[in-house]
Amino acid sequence: MSKLLLIIFVQLMYVPLLTLRTISMVKNLKLMTAMFGLLEAIVYIFGLTIVLSGESTYLEMFVYAVGFSAGLIAGIYVEQKLAIGYSSFIVNINHRNDDLVRVLRDSGFGVTLYTGEGRDGERTRLDILTRRKRESELLEKIKGLEPNAFIISYEPKTFHGGYISDIMKRRMQLRKKRETPVEASADGLITKTLDEIKNEVDTFKKDWEA
Repeated sequence: MSKLLLIIFVQLMYVPLLTLRTISMVKNLKLMTAMFGLLEAIVYIFGLTIVLSGESTYLEMFVYAVGFSAGLIAGIYVEQKLAIGYSSFIVNINHRNDDLVRVLRDSGFGVTLYTGEGRDGERTRLDILTRRKRESELLEKIKGLEPNAFIISYEPKTFHGGYISDIMKRRMQLRKKRETPVEASADGLITKTLDEIKNEVDTFKKDWEA
């Protein structure tokens, strides 16, 4: 029984780390990718090799598969809580709603309006960019003022221009100002790497708490 619990525990550690490492790679978070990859390798080497060494019963193999599935769910849950990155929303309504636009902009959301022709007449389209962790707040405001709105969301991969790019540039400039030059030596390389890790973690923490 203890071995079965150990299998599930290892899977609940290993698979979420694998998921977070993959997401960090997609988000181009180099240091976070390395950190998750290191933890993933440690769990794999010192966990899976011990649990799965020798002969395994059919029950243990089944529990391994169940643990893998549970680990995937746990990984998705953790990623949703971290909510790394941005989401772009397209909102279609059948009239211009200045109150909705004002509420969204006052709440810090970037909103761009377009007017188009739909099957039943003129429609208004709102393009909205938001951090993923504010998706629920955004949807609540839209549904509160436009319950019949047609909403589509997707995750943008590249930014160029606009106020979001300006914010990112300012953050990068602040990070560069905090960095101090180090000597081209082994100690300097270690210090620089640790500083980069700290800066990336600090930036990630600020993005999450914002």
